[in-house]
Formats: sequence, structure tokens, C-alpha cells
Amino acid sequence: MPELSVIIPAWNEAAYLPDTLQTLQDSLCACRLEADIIVVDNASTDATATIAAGAGARVVHEPEHRIARVRNAGAEAAASDWLLFLDADTRVTPAALQAMRAAMDEGCVGGGAPIGFDRLESAPQRLGLAAWNGLSRRLRLAAGCFVFARAAAHAAIGGFSEQLYAGDEIGYSRRLDRLGRPRGRRFMILDCPPVISSARKMDWFRPWQHALVLATFVLFPWAGRFKRLSWFWYRRP
Repeated sequence: MPELSVIIPAWNEAAYLPDTLQTLQDSLCACRLEADIIVVDNASTDATATIAAGAGARVVHEPEHRIARVRNAGAEAAASDWLLFLDADTRVTPAALQAMRAAMDEGCVGGGAPIGFDRLESAPQRLGLAAWNGLSRRLRLAAGCFVFARAAAHAAIGGFSEQLYAGDEIGYSRRLDRLGRPRGRRFMILDCPPVISSARKMDWFRPWQHALVLATFVLFPWAGRFKRLSWFWYRRP
């Protein structure tokens, strides 16, 4: 069994999954890193599962639309010592995988990476992205599009909190850091170029909707417990 399992939650991702899987496989090959790729089909109604299987990934099915549950379902199917959770629209470079492998060898408990988007069209978007990457590095908080962990540590903290519909990666980062710190195994944000995700939500939702979501989670930090308040992550055009 490979040392690494890559877990990709996917709900109707036929448009993005082929590029994600091809980029991932190319980067793994460039790093000479073997991985078990697991696509968790989240009740898709398109060709997501067929595309994943055709690309050589293992397909796991999870019907509940709750991202924490989907990520945990992938981890439950994995047998590797390390887990890497990716979004289905995220492209990973060899540099990110090499930095992750170095962090694994150094004994970290897990970590994340800087993030970027395939396009940014306004100053507020660029400012928001820079603010997140700065906060992520300072507080050691991973974005859900790229977060990795020791499988044993993932199990020890109970995985991603299934009480949440959104923001589960924040608590996950903190709990892993608390678990590893007494053992000298810190949760870290990699020093590497950003992993690149699609900016599709900028097309799907208007600026005021983005601002509304930000304000909701700032003023009501427990909003992620409610699916209605987490609509931004569960609504498609």
C-alpha cells in the first residue's frame, strides 16, 4: 500500500475532475511519489464516478451532502500512513507535493498550503486572497482545498467534525496542532507556490453574496453548524 492516500470529494465535478486527476498524477510521477487516489462520489448525477474510475482512481460513494462526512468517508476507505485531502477543482504542482513530502519526513502532524485561483479580476479579490494566505500562515490554518495529515492523527481527533457543514478544516487544523504539539509534531503551512483552484464561485455568486457569507461567519462563528447558513458551499447555478 502506498504511503499516501489522496482523497477528493466530488459532487457533480465532471467538468473539473479530469484536469485535477491528470495534474495530480503528473505531479505524483514527477515527485516519484506513489499514492492511492480515492474519489468520494457525493451522490453525483453526472459522469463524476465514471470519470474517476476511468482515470484509475478508487471510487467511494457517500450520499450525505456534508463535506466533513464526505472527507471522513474517504479517510475510512484509506489504508495509507498519510492522507491528503484535495478539492475536485484544485491543481497540485510537484513543488507542493515535494514540500509536503519534506514536511512529512521532518515529522509534522499535518499541514496545508498557500492557495490561489486560476483568475482574479478585481482588487478586493486579490486583497481577500492575500489576507487569507497571511492569516493561514500566521495561525497555521489550512484551506480545505489542500490539507494533509498523518492517518493516525486524523483518527485520534475523530476526523473532520461532522457537526459542521462548512469551515470544518479550521477546527481540524487546530485539533491536529494541539494533538501534535506536545510530541514536537506541529501543524504547518508549507513554504511553496500556491495550489490553484477554480474561481468558479466568483461567476456563480455576486460580490454582495460573497460579502454576506463573510459577514455571517464573522458575526456568527457557529454558522457552519447550519446547512441553511452554509448555502454558499452547497448551492450550484
